[in-house]
Amino acid sequence: MSLLPLKELIEQCMNCTKCPLHNVRNNVVFGEGNLRSKIMFVGEGPGRDEDLQGRPFVGKAGQLLNKMLEAINLKREDVYIANIVKCRPPNNRVPLQSEVDACLPYLRNQVAIIAPKIIVCLGATAAKAIIDKDFKITAMRGQWFEKKGVKIIATYHPAALLRDPEKKYPAWEDFKSIRDELDRCNQ
Repeated sequence: MSLLPLKELIEQCMNCTKCPLHNVRNNVVFGEGNLRSKIMFVGEGPGRDEDLQGRPFVGKAGQLLNKMLEAINLKREDVYIANIVKCRPPNNRVPLQSEVDACLPYLRNQVAIIAPKIIVCLGATAAKAIIDKDFKITAMRGQWFEKKGVKIIATYHPAALLRDPEKKYPAWEDFKSIRDELDRCNQ
């Protein structure tokens, strides 16, 4: 897929039938935020609330993400937020590799349009799709990688923090590192 302008990319994504998820979605969850942001957050895929509203990170995990952003002096409007897959997998299961593969060209096009300096992978699925297919979130979160001049880090998905509050401290350490890297980008 060659790079498309944003309007065409959104239209193509909204009409996508590349994988079976289009049969069970209420809405495509394309992504949203500041198109000129230096930082992009990428999650796994839409949950129930996101599928109903057509917006990323609007449920409980999204509310926690908003608080985490505020803790490092960012507002949701300052960043761009997207997901690996644009349609909700049934029962919030992890997306199949075929579903990830079908959606990755959309995400790559989004990254090309936004041109972030930093990408934050929220959770293992995003990290495996963006950093390395063998990525282990518990062992490798908080480490910085670089691809094509973009700094990339993975941390726990906010939903994981809701399930296991003991992960909040390491995630906070990651977010402080993200804040420091963003400060360096802004100098």
